[in-house]
Amino acid sequence: MSDISRMKGSEFIKKIRKLGKEHGIAVEFVKHRGKGSHGTLYYGDRLTVVRNPKDELKKGTQHAMIKQLGLKPEDL
Repeated sequence: MSDISRMKGSEFIKKIRKLGKEHGIAVEFVKHRGKGSHGTLYYGDRLTVVRNPKDELKKGTQHAMIKQLGLKPEDL
């Protein structure tokens, strides 16, 4: 398993947007599709929930989000 660096939710969204642009995959973050500070991040036809974009993501949470989007840690 690859070691992933800790980052804030907003940094994660930014990296996914960049990756989507490089691969021609539509990426969208919808703030109102979640409770409170949560939002939904779409990567093509896949999605994951991003907690509070201002907070740092825990390693396990970040890994699960990457997996939900059908990516590998080394893709970021």
